[in-house]
Amino acid sequence: MKGIRIIKKEANNVRKKLLKEDILSKKFKARNDENYVYFPIKSECDDTIIESLLNEYPYEYGDYEFEKASYRPQNFRDYLEDIPEQLVDEVTKSFDVIGDIVIIEVPPELETKKHQIAQAVLKFTRRKSVYCKKSKVSGVRRTRKLEYLSGEESLETTHREFGLRYRLNPSMVYFSPRLATERSRITSQVNNGEIIIDFFAGIASFGINIAKKHDVTIYSVDINPEAIRYAHENIKLNNLVGNVIPILGDINDVIVDLPMADRILMNLPGYSKNFLNLAVNHLKKGGILNYYEFSNSEETVIDRIREASGTRKVEIEDVRRVRSQSPGIYHMGVDARIY
Repeated sequence: MKGIRIIKKEANNVRKKLLKEDILSKKFKARNDENYVYFPIKSECDDTIIESLLNEYPYEYGDYEFEKASYRPQNFRDYLEDIPEQLVDEVTKSFDVIGDIVIIEVPPELETKKHQIAQAVLKFTRRKSVYCKKSKVSGVRRTRKLEYLSGEESLETTHREFGLRYRLNPSMVYFSPRLATERSRITSQVNNGEIIIDFFAGIASFGINIAKKHDVTIYSVDINPEAIRYAHENIKLNNLVGNVIPILGDINDVIVDLPMADRILMNLPGYSKNFLNLAVNHLKKGGILNYYEFSNSEETVIDRIREASGTRKVEIEDVRRVRSQSPGIYHMGVDARIY
């Protein structure tokens, strides 16, 4: 296989350069003789890269024999040495690990290699199943199409987060493991005795997280019957201090039967703005609005809350970029106290 021969006194410097540029193959062992050290090079590396990298060293690049290394890969790229690094990075950025299931996004350029990638994902994550995103999250039920790629063909799983368990099927309900920190953040704000309404609760992950630590009453509303079914199941799975009440229905219809709230959660960033007036009108004086929206501007989101609040006084307690949604667009979170 391809390798580099370098005199021993320069071997350490060359090794550092090869590692930095990620072209040293870890599947084979470097070797040495009396005068030289031989480094194995990844198969996709060409002569021009080596020449530009090592032009100051007295090296020789050619075919040499190497023994296979008993190497356990340290990162996902190590499993896919024949795929360009920038494309592998696109895959790793899209990883969602939900329980025993890994959901990936495969770039169009790698469509023919998706099963190879899925096998690598299984080995690297040591989970049971790999699925591929085939659509964006869409519709009032916030679901997406998933394609089975490798492992066990089963979409029902139990996800563990901060000592809690959530049972779900990610093709039938909305759940994002990337919001774990946000769920914990909101939980830390809550006081015992609060009446909380979660407008778009999904499987009640925010509500269960809160009720695990606080003696509160949370009305978890969602229009997706599967989400409500899992919400009931997840309440039973976790030993809660507070009371979570799942309610199936459109929040526009349901809210008339709910008490005024100390806190309202609105984590439907693509559509929350359409329900702002409804939320503000059902919030007690001095109540908290935990509001989320996709936007490129914090000021735009804050102005929208102020406009919906009319003559009521608004205090912005926190505004943050929860995560990136797309280039220049962020999943914004705002905590507003409304008097």
